[in-house]
Amino acid sequence: MAEHRSTGELAHELKRAVRGDVDFSAAARALTTMDASNYRRVPAGVVAPYDTDDVAAALALCRRYGVPVVPRGGGTSIAGQATGTGVVLDFSRHMNAVITIDAGARTAVVQPGVVLDTLREAARPHGLTFGPDPSTHSRCTIGGMIGNNACGAHSVAWGTTADNVRDLSVITYRGDPYRLAPGSDQGPAQVPALIAAHLALLRTGYPGGLPRRISGYALDALLPENGPDPARAYCGSEGTLAVLTEATVRLVPAPAARALAVLGYPDESAAADAAAGLLAHRPLTVEGMADDLVPPGHGLPRGAAWLFVETGGDTPAEARSRALAVVRAADALDGTVVDDPAGMRALWAVREDAAGTATRTPDGAEAWPGWEDCAVPPARLGAYLRDFRALLARHGLRGTPYGHFGDGCVHVRIDFDLLSEPGVAAFRRFSEEAAALVVAHGGSLSGEHGDGQARAELLPKMYGDELVGLFGRFKDLWDPDGGMNPGMLVRPARLDENLRFAVLPRKPVDVVFGYPEDGGDFAGAVRRCVGVAKGRTPSPDPASVMCPSFRVTGEEAHSTRGRARLLHEMLAGEIVRDGWRSPEVRDALDLCLACKGCRSDCPVGVDMATYKAEFLHHHYAGRPRPLSHYSMGRLPGWLRAAAPFARVLNALSGLPAPAALARRLGGIAPERELPALAPVTFRRWMRRSMHGRTEIHSTSGTTVLWPDTFTDHLTPEVGRAAVKVLRAAGVGVMIPPGRVCCGLTYVSTGQLTRARRVLRRTLKTMEPLLDMGDFAVTVLEPSCAATLKTDLPALLPDDPRATRLAARVRTFAQTLEQCAPRWTPPRLDRDVTGQTHCHQHAILGDAAERRLRERAGLRGDLSGGCCGLAGNFGFERGHYEISSACAEEQLLPAVRAAGPDTEILADGFSCRTQLAQLGGVRGRHLAEVLAEGLDES
Repeated sequence: MAEHRSTGELAHELKRAVRGDVDFSAAARALTTMDASNYRRVPAGVVAPYDTDDVAAALALCRRYGVPVVPRGGGTSIAGQATGTGVVLDFSRHMNAVITIDAGARTAVVQPGVVLDTLREAARPHGLTFGPDPSTHSRCTIGGMIGNNACGAHSVAWGTTADNVRDLSVITYRGDPYRLAPGSDQGPAQVPALIAAHLALLRTGYPGGLPRRISGYALDALLPENGPDPARAYCGSEGTLAVLTEATVRLVPAPAARALAVLGYPDESAAADAAAGLLAHRPLTVEGMADDLVPPGHGLPRGAAWLFVETGGDTPAEARSRALAVVRAADALDGTVVDDPAGMRALWAVREDAAGTATRTPDGAEAWPGWEDCAVPPARLGAYLRDFRALLARHGLRGTPYGHFGDGCVHVRIDFDLLSEPGVAAFRRFSEEAAALVVAHGGSLSGEHGDGQARAELLPKMYGDELVGLFGRFKDLWDPDGGMNPGMLVRPARLDENLRFAVLPRKPVDVVFGYPEDGGDFAGAVRRCVGVAKGRTPSPDPASVMCPSFRVTGEEAHSTRGRARLLHEMLAGEIVRDGWRSPEVRDALDLCLACKGCRSDCPVGVDMATYKAEFLHHHYAGRPRPLSHYSMGRLPGWLRAAAPFARVLNALSGLPAPAALARRLGGIAPERELPALAPVTFRRWMRRSMHGRTEIHSTSGTTVLWPDTFTDHLTPEVGRAAVKVLRAAGVGVMIPPGRVCCGLTYVSTGQLTRARRVLRRTLKTMEPLLDMGDFAVTVLEPSCAATLKTDLPALLPDDPRATRLAARVRTFAQTLEQCAPRWTPPRLDRDVTGQTHCHQHAILGDAAERRLRERAGLRGDLSGGCCGLAGNFGFERGHYEISSACAEEQLLPAVRAAGPDTEILADGFSCRTQLAQLGGVRGRHLAEVLAEGLDES
């Protein structure tokens, strides 16, 4: 290697030579210390090349400075190979295009950073698709798939990535360009001689009958009888040979219709025994999983483990017929066929989220990768799983195998103790014995995703020292300077080095929230993020909210994973050194909308909204806050003070100069209109309407209607409509006897001491009602309901009243179902559009709302995503453009596409405000629409 020089000089020269982005900041380095594995290595900096010339220029400078490079795509590798100590080349930012699609030849030319789903979308109009499909298909890149030789659920039909590569353009660390294709002699000139000298070893050293042999270098692809095929040999090389700059890949016809045979078995080994026998039916997939990964109420056939066997056809009837044939042929406890698209999507979502859900055992303990995806011959899978379960038991470990049973490939997350020295030692002993077990069954240490640091050290157990030595010589011909991703595959780091947990504090840090699901440990909460990066999904998903800011900016720092990584590094203190005062963490969290979408959409339940509130509390402790924290963060107090002067203040806010002054003093975006204050608050109207009556019909037929700040002071018409509907349904309505507040605005701005004080006062007010009986507390504003459900008990974990109040919280539709189950709503018979509030999606669910809309004849689904206003976020200075872009993701296009008579529903004040200010349309709460229907009926 050349003489090492300062990384500062390297960064300076890279910025001069590269058209793309060069970032050696603490934040950029912190964001790329980890992938989805157990490992952590600190890079020197990050380069996002703009094109192939940038790649060549970056390599030349790194070579001159003696700094290694690590190619990186989506960063979802689970064996550590996307981490490194040199310069990370991030291809996901600029080199992410589908260059051409040749439908006749069934090929596509792509750049390495293109996301798999983007390629599939481009191929779909031609009736084609890219066959390999890892569960991370919405964010993994083709370059990463080639580097790891990724496979996915459909490999029984279409093979691995290596089976679907035509040719590759690469550049070595020394700057030599090659075009690798079947039958070509491209590559280092000495490689053919190396292969010719070891023909016998290469012909006998690889296990046979193994469709998922991913471990090591595929040198057998260079045998004369196999092409030779240097492109196939490159696949799975994990960035250790050269940098990929372009790929031509094979496309396959996508079945016009699909169906899913779901087969139930007594246990996973029985399911595994059956899987190989179903391959004769030529299915598209044979996936297996057991009941410890399946949520309650799944509706699957009888059994404790299941096979998902997907079939295809030219018509729905043909696909279903093939699935029925599988059910008839299978020796299963029970079986059924699912062929409606929504039902199949729901089942596949359970399977795809397993990479995250498996990181928690049923009792909430942490489970980790490390022995993630070995493979054995499919016919031996059942026997292997029985032996593997016995091995787990001998080591006192728990894990939940699942995965590609038709290919003999098993994923599993195991509850290793990776925080203590004895636990790490036990992790090593288990890994060594597990490797021996796989080899005894004729298997591969990696059946998908590569060896990385997790398994490369163990390759001699599978291949022997002689063949592994040949791997080293092959690597050295490609990379004599050792600059390409050192420490992977050849001369690897030990599997128990560089563990990402080693840098975290050993004692819990002092925090405000209780974090009951993480043992009260903030570091444990941050560890929830295992890096599968579901929040990096770049395109709208109607069933998902996470992560709206990433979808707008495309920046890792604005993804859920990126923010979790920065918090991890803040706790570590090595790169991000200012602790709670960190500007890097503050800036990343600034664009977090606190939508809570990650709490439900993240497979492991990361709750970035809570982490943000915790951080802001500590970050601003004892020093001035942003103006918006004093204005919008303390909105309930300001609105109470302003209520008697509502008409005067409304008149002033309509004048340009006073409105501009108010926005400037309040830290409010100049583009925003100030909402009008209600001349008569909801509480005042309610007291008048009750005339001293209590309206307690019975505890089960009465509700306390929560006068949230937004309903009370800004949209009392929503509260009046709710009262009207509830009374028409025979539900008694009352309001709390004194002042109450959920504390939402204090929580979202991190004013947690004030939030606790407000919540304690609220509980004191509510205490007499909590002792009266089992009644619902109806909260019309979804964000306030979510705060009472989750933040209240987390902020006051030692107060039993908090849990009791949280348990009573209901949405408007939930209250009607509970208190008036036989009530028939007015029949409205009209189309609807709008948005399900992100907090409702994440915390409360909208099943009751859907049922109520259906009973009222309101047709259509509401959009997903986030409106972008998100309480104070969209009103804060500097957030207007991001807020508007979030609204353009799903909400505003759905409204524009609606017919003139379509009802626009939005239960959240923020959503209605965004619709009015950006879309020029009026959204209404479901209660308002039903109340209007009562007048018309």
